[in-house]
Amino acid sequence: MNFEDSLPPLGGFQPFTLSDYPGRPAALLFTSGCNLRCPFCHNWGLLETPDADGGRVPYEHVFAVLAERAGKLGGVVITGGEPTIHPGLPVLCHRIKDLGYAVKLDTNGTRPSMLRSLLAEKLIDYVAMDLKGPLERYDEFSGISVERTALLESIGIIAGSGLPHRFRTTLVEPLLRPGDRERIAALVPEGSPYVLQRFEPSRALDPALRVL
Repeated sequence: MNFEDSLPPLGGFQPFTLSDYPGRPAALLFTSGCNLRCPFCHNWGLLETPDADGGRVPYEHVFAVLAERAGKLGGVVITGGEPTIHPGLPVLCHRIKDLGYAVKLDTNGTRPSMLRSLLAEKLIDYVAMDLKGPLERYDEFSGISVERTALLESIGIIAGSGLPHRFRTTLVEPLLRPGDRERIAALVPEGSPYVLQRFEPSRALDPALRVL
């Protein structure tokens, strides 16, 4: 089997970012495929997993760039899409760690078993989890039925991991009702960082949320 066959399909690669890994210059990998359909998603071009071509970005190029920039960049961010839906995510993290990089994972928190595996193998150094909406309305914000117990489990895993982490929410005002902000914030464990992100309506998956 080709080594790349076991890796998550890549939908994009950004060789340099100062805004995605707190305190570190980093590279940014976008995995293709997601198990949610958030109506406000701005990366909706990554929702589907390519059938057979292995993704839009060749790993040979990605690893060549990362090897060349080792010692210059401080980390690699794996985002999506949703990286944790891919069984090959640990293989990707291993490969990046072997190049000497710290790894930051962006996740929607729906795959706590993958989080546990990555933490057990010490394959990630920072975790950011999106809290889409208040728990009782989560399906409206995620666009699909979500297992609430999995979300709560992931929150607990991340908060108790001992790793740098943050929880974050995109404030989609057209979807919010009175009290929703407070209910979302209440999901964040005491002592865990929590940030609010600006909604970009022009890039939303749902045309009804776009502002032209």
